[in-house]
Amino acid sequence: MTPFHEKVRDRLIRYAETDTQSSNHSDTVPTTMKQFDLARILETELKEIGASDVWLDQKCCVVYGKLPSNLDHEAKALGLIAHMDTAPDASGTNVRPWILENYQGQDIVLNKEQNIVMKVSDFPNLLHYIGNDLILTDGTTLLGGDDKASISAIMTMAEYLLAHPEIPHGEISLAFTPDEEVGGLAKDLDLQRFGSPTAYTMDGDHLGFYEDETFNASSAKVTVAGRKVHTGTAKGIMVNSVDIGTEFASLLPRFEKPQYTDGREGFFHVVSFNGTCEHTELSILIRDHSAVEFENRENCLRKITDELNRKYGKDTVTLEIKETYRSMKEVIDQVPWLVEYLVQAIRDCGLEPKNLPFRGGTDGSALSHRGLPCPNLSAGYENAHSRFEYVPIQSMEKNVEILLRLVEIYASA
Repeated sequence: MTPFHEKVRDRLIRYAETDTQSSNHSDTVPTTMKQFDLARILETELKEIGASDVWLDQKCCVVYGKLPSNLDHEAKALGLIAHMDTAPDASGTNVRPWILENYQGQDIVLNKEQNIVMKVSDFPNLLHYIGNDLILTDGTTLLGGDDKASISAIMTMAEYLLAHPEIPHGEISLAFTPDEEVGGLAKDLDLQRFGSPTAYTMDGDHLGFYEDETFNASSAKVTVAGRKVHTGTAKGIMVNSVDIGTEFASLLPRFEKPQYTDGREGFFHVVSFNGTCEHTELSILIRDHSAVEFENRENCLRKITDELNRKYGKDTVTLEIKETYRSMKEVIDQVPWLVEYLVQAIRDCGLEPKNLPFRGGTDGSALSHRGLPCPNLSAGYENAHSRFEYVPIQSMEKNVEILLRLVEIYASA
């Protein structure tokens, strides 16, 4: 057991018990005011452990803090970012964390009264954590390890460095942001206040993984205008927008959908389809790791739109495409030492670094294109966004070690 075991354990439990669920159905900033509850806790804790420049943005709910350099020479600044909100996919209210010590590979009864059992046959990754101490839920809520396991590791690292001034380190900038789970993409992070010219987000599951490539992403809104008349006299007059919307969806490549793709394969995903004879709307996600193929996918929708308008009349179908985020890779590749240092830190802590193109986006995707190159280090939680979420305490401990090793590498570089 490392000196970090109790620290990360107690922090995650404390943070998990604070409801910070964000919302897809809110226009406020942040999307839920209860995210301020954790923001205020972190603001207080940063001040208590001795961080400098601690500030809570009362408008945007972003928490900032710094650990000033204690070196007698110039060194690269290190930035770390994690998000405070939890996903809307499962309840984040009245989270009741509990600890199963020295897990031995059995099915886990989360809630005896409601007969909620996490079965190894359903969640085989449990077998990777035999001998670990697991923080679990009571099966009625998510845990919030996504992303509070990351916050626990970052705060524990910061506390340790501030309590041990003999450990050399350059300037370290910290930020905790809202609304990542609903597409916030750290849009309100003040890069000037943050201070570091590069950073790492800390998010995602499996320990020892890192990401330097994400999807390119956009969303498309397809609107179909129809004409409604009495069905008895409809021939040659009625234009059924539902039929045309269905035809639009049918013209998408059949097997280029999420359920048929993996790895670096992109896709189209019809998120919603709502229509009447007179008016139909489709919402479609567009994803691809390749910038060239991503553009081809957007052009595919434009071609379908043009084809249907030639067939049914001008302006029958309208298409609006909005970019969501771009892959971080084209930016990260310009700063190769960011990944080199991270890989070295993971390896030096006894893990084999693993990297896969991330089939999604991170706050780092948007931040990289705002001028803050920002690869991602996984937090080590499992089954995120579900009632079966859990976090091995040892994974958080190991991430503290990785962060401290990263600090050493930055100080010597």
